[in-house]
Parts: sequence; structure tokens; C-alpha cells
Amino acid sequence: MATLKVPACVPSVQEDVEQLHEAFQGWEENEEVIISILAHRDAAQRKAIRELYAECYGVDLLKVLEKELHSDFERAVLLWTLEPCERDAYLANEATTKWTSSNQVLMEIACTRSPQQLILAREAYHARFKRSLEEDVACYTTGDCHKLLVPLVGTYRYPGIEADLTLAKSEAKILHKKIGSAEFCDDEIIRIFTTRSKAQVNATLNQYRNEYGHELVKDLEGHSDDAFVSLLIGTIQCLAYPEKYFEKVLRFGIHKFGTDEWALTRIITTRAEIDLKFIKDEYFRRNSVILEHEIAKETSGHFGKMLLALLGHEEVKEKENVVGFVEA
Repeated sequence: MATLKVPACVPSVQEDVEQLHEAFQGWEENEEVIISILAHRDAAQRKAIRELYAECYGVDLLKVLEKELHSDFERAVLLWTLEPCERDAYLANEATTKWTSSNQVLMEIACTRSPQQLILAREAYHARFKRSLEEDVACYTTGDCHKLLVPLVGTYRYPGIEADLTLAKSEAKILHKKIGSAEFCDDEIIRIFTTRSKAQVNATLNQYRNEYGHELVKDLEGHSDDAFVSLLIGTIQCLAYPEKYFEKVLRFGIHKFGTDEWALTRIITTRAEIDLKFIKDEYFRRNSVILEHEIAKETSGHFGKMLLALLGHEEVKEKENVVGFVEA
């Protein structure tokens, strides 16, 4: 369930565009206006705002935001304003060319998007960077992680909900044998988790638990200091129970190594319209702390306000003709 809150009565696109333009001219406090508008519009509404802004003023709204904003707040607003497929392409390009968390980000995109969403992300990547995502992943990743990531980003998984229980039982046995003999990067393990539908993966994991009395991930966790095994665990979690995976990323981003603003921004901007409510619930279940309280403590200024707004927490200043919010 999404946490994004959209006004019950949304102002016209023209009004939003004019308000933003006036803010950029310094007639109002632009950061507050940006949050009050963009953080409370869904993807289709943000796209319409961006298109009309370019039509009216001859410049991409993103270019204006880059000029007007700075630091973590700039990144949060820019990521949020991008269309989802553009955002995935942008994050994937960062991962293949710049940042040390590259494997994790690529895996998240490949495993938590639907097959059609992944196709759109690959198309957006090609349109923006004039290369294919698959070729960049193949070029910039190495070792055992390379063997997992290349098929993850290139596969079209069957999106249906059907599962073959006989196949699930057979592949659960394969996984148990390979993991038991520490053959973590075996071709069969990679084949199962890069090609099977999410429904089939879940059925296999259920068979594994029923047959061996515990979760498959438990057999891998003792080896999680290995980069490939850690990536494999993330792959399984993102395919089967993404809310648990994202809760862990947020928890580590807040606590383990000091605040990781980039991780917080990535998770909140990519999940606010999808399942951030479930992630928030999982965070409270796991930590007995409300996620918004943690974000408020660990962030500040307009950056913190932006994240809180996307978490559905902010009490925004409404215009006279706006009454209440509805969840997107």
C-alpha cells in the first residue's frame, strides 16, 4: 500500500505550474512550495506538471530544480519528479558507473519491479544513455555477482500467479543440495532465481521450509560476509518478501554506519507509491519504533520534510480549495 497522500481536490496542472514558477522567481519560499505540490502528486500528475512546465516556459522542470536546489533535498526531489522508469534508469546508471552499492541497487531494480516495469526501465536507460542496461551491467560488474546480475536485469519473468508444486519440490531439493555443499554460485541456483516467476519462487521457498524445517535464507546467512551470498540473499528477499528487505536497508541506513541519506532517499522515493505502508509496518514490527520518528531524528531541514511528506506524515499547508488528502 502506498503512503503518498494526494489532495482530495487536486488543483489544476496550470495552477501547480504557475505556483512552482513563481516560487523559482523568489516570490515565495520555493522549498515549501515544491514540497506542498510535488510531494503530494502521483506519477501521472507529476508527469503532466513537467510537460506543461516545459510547454509554458521552454525548459525542463528537472533542469530548474537542479539549479534551485542543493544537496540531499535536491536528490530527493529530482528522483521523485522523474517518471518511475526514468528513475530506475537513473539509479541503474549511477550503480554501474559511480557508486559502491552498485550490486544492491541493480538487484533491487531487477527483482522488485514487475516484468513490464523492468522493460520500461531498460527502454528508458537506452533512450537516456544510448546504451543498453544489460551491456553496462555486463561491463561494470565482476566475479560471481556478475553471473547473477546479468541475467537478473535481462530476464522477462512470467508475471502470472500460477505455480507448479511438483517443480517447486524438485527445485527445493536442488537448492538444498547445492547450498549444503556450499556451491552458492552454482548455475542451477542462478537459473532458478533469475528465470522463475515470483509465484514459482515463493512456492519453491515454501516447499524448502516444509521439507527442511526452516527458511532457505537461514542456510545462507552464516555465509553472508561473502559478497555473492549477500547479493543472493537480497535477491531472494526482494522476490519473495520485499518489505522485509527494504526494512533492513532502512534500518541499516539509519543506524548501522551512520545515516545513509542516499539509501533513505532511494527507498522512500521508489516505494512511496507502491508498498511503503507495508515497509513502515514491518519497520515497527521489527524495531518497535515508528519509521517517521526515526527519519525525523536522523534528517533535517527541507530534506527531512520531503521524506516525511512521502511517508504520509507531513501536515501540509493546504490551499483554500483543497480539503483533506486521499492515499494514492
